[in-house]
Amino acid sequence: MIPVGEPGYAFEPKPPVAPSYRPDTVHDGWSTDEVTVRLASVRGYAHRYEGRPREDDVAVAVHGPTQNVVFAVADGVSSAEQSSIGSALACRGAVNEILKQLDSGASALDWPHVVRTAAWQLVARAAGGREPEGAYSAEAERKYATTLVTGVVQVDGYGVPVVTLVQVGDSGAWLLDGGRGSYERLLTTKDSHGAEVLSSAVTPLPRVPTPLRVQKAVLGPASVLLVGTDGFGDALGDGTGSVGALFLRHLRTPPPARGLAHLLDFSRETFDDDRTLLAVWPKHLLRGAGR
Repeated sequence: MIPVGEPGYAFEPKPPVAPSYRPDTVHDGWSTDEVTVRLASVRGYAHRYEGRPREDDVAVAVHGPTQNVVFAVADGVSSAEQSSIGSALACRGAVNEILKQLDSGASALDWPHVVRTAAWQLVARAAGGREPEGAYSAEAERKYATTLVTGVVQVDGYGVPVVTLVQVGDSGAWLLDGGRGSYERLLTTKDSHGAEVLSSAVTPLPRVPTPLRVQKAVLGPASVLLVGTDGFGDALGDGTGSVGALFLRHLRTPPPARGLAHLLDFSRETFDDDRTLLAVWPKHLLRGAGR
């Protein structure tokens, strides 16, 4: 545990009570020829204290023929009865659909279809083997509602990683500039005057927003893509506080795979939600890269 400012109360966690096995913490990490990936999802202090399962989830895969990195991060809505299942279904549904579209050789990804496919997973689960229909949408939302950020990292013809993202709900994404020491919030929307504002409205799956805005960003030579749930984003704020300083200090270069999980499990009073974070670096920032 890393204390940040005033740490939370120390206690022994209760085992999660859930319809299926759900570990407290998951982490993973690997590199392709172009990028390095780390991910972690940890149960929040409130859920540990109450004996509730981790409601966040994350899925990442590499499309073999293109080496594109495909990902999804989801935060199950706390009021839903089995949101931990919903977040898992949404992540895997989105990633599998993107991989399928990449396999087809389509010139552009159909992002609305990706999100509809993720939403369909929740409705199909609610249908319980019956033919999924609109009648089950309300039950799917009551049981499995979840946010979703999904996307792909593709390397262009000049070797530059380009990120494409879509968002449902209030999970977020940032570019951390290790050189400048600053965070740029991605996934913004525009108000009635055309000014960019942060997207914070929770419109969860299985609802699919219309229109669905697609966001693109370039992963610069000293940048890190961060995609996370609000358990991380709320604590980060605008990145100028102690949490932002902690992650800046440790994420300029990729930590060990389990190191991100340890970092994400920091203790700070009042910030007790589940936390999930996916981080992607250009490969050259990995220590020893090229040796």
